[in-house]
Amino acid sequence: MSKQTSDLSDLFYETLKDIYFAEKQILSALPEMAENAQSDELRTAFETHRDETRGQIERLDQIFELIGKPTQEKTCVAIVGMIDESKEVMEDFADTNALDAGILAAAQAVEHYEISRYGTLKTWAQQLGLTDVVGLLEDTLMEEKKTDELLSKLASADVNAKAA
Repeated sequence: MSKQTSDLSDLFYETLKDIYFAEKQILSALPEMAENAQSDELRTAFETHRDETRGQIERLDQIFELIGKPTQEKTCVAIVGMIDESKEVMEDFADTNALDAGILAAAQAVEHYEISRYGTLKTWAQQLGLTDVVGLLEDTLMEEKKTDELLSKLASADVNAKAA
């Protein structure tokens, strides 16, 4: 962030660029995670979330337009690290019973990051009076929470037990 940025509106924009980068990285990573998943249910969850992520990126494009700022990405080192970690799990646990549990855990770390970011952005948008933006962020936040709940259900019902 440059020294010229100083208020909540600037912070909102910088964070929006961060999550925009993150979503694009996630969209790129999901096919590999789906391909490596051993469980059909986990594979389907990743494929479904890939489609949702496309819609989330479209919503972010709308938000940039609504706030009158250029659509830009800002490197999100947190997501880069989480995706690198998921790749490491896929390499280290390939062809083992623990693979799905590891991929699922990595995916949930990403979901928790996204839930945090979208919750914050929504709160800031409310504070800034960006009513149209709040609704778009709420839609994405609900999708992220739904995905996290599904991953938790898959972990509890089957994936973790197979890893044990």
